[in-house]
Amino acid sequence: MAVEPTEPVTATEAKRRLHIDFSDDDADIEEMLASARDHVEKYCATRLATQTVVAKCDSFCDMARLPDAPVQSVTSITYIDTDGATQTLATSVYELRADGLDAAVVRKYGQQWPAVQLGSRITLTAVVGYSALPPAIKQAILLFVADAYENRENAKAEAWTAFDALLCNFRRG
Repeated sequence: MAVEPTEPVTATEAKRRLHIDFSDDDADIEEMLASARDHVEKYCATRLATQTVVAKCDSFCDMARLPDAPVQSVTSITYIDTDGATQTLATSVYELRADGLDAAVVRKYGQQWPAVQLGSRITLTAVVGYSALPPAIKQAILLFVADAYENRENAKAEAWTAFDALLCNFRRG
């Protein structure tokens, strides 16, 4: 379950790029911005806008590389103990190690992962996305929107575009 993100590039920014000052196309521009964000997130395998996500793990070792990036913080980690009770893992047991697009939850020195009920899932809730969008990603979104606005028909994509060049350093995996 993910909370719907706020678009990291505003319609005002897009309209400034498009050199328009009327509101007739605002709904289309909003859709283009959402589409551009979604496309960039899939292209880079990373989240752009700050949002809360929930990931399910089979074991604590699965948190050695978190599936979403960039990770700003871990909100909570819950698990089912061997008695069948839901527990929240104390923050004194783990720490978030985030370095750019790589993030892991690891045990703090001297700590042990608790025993979990066989077959149960561990639930990690985290805040992911960029707190400030890198300029190259913002430019790629604005390029995408400008192209979509000017060329509202299907067209053949070039082999390598400015869009690709701006985003290639942000691709994950």
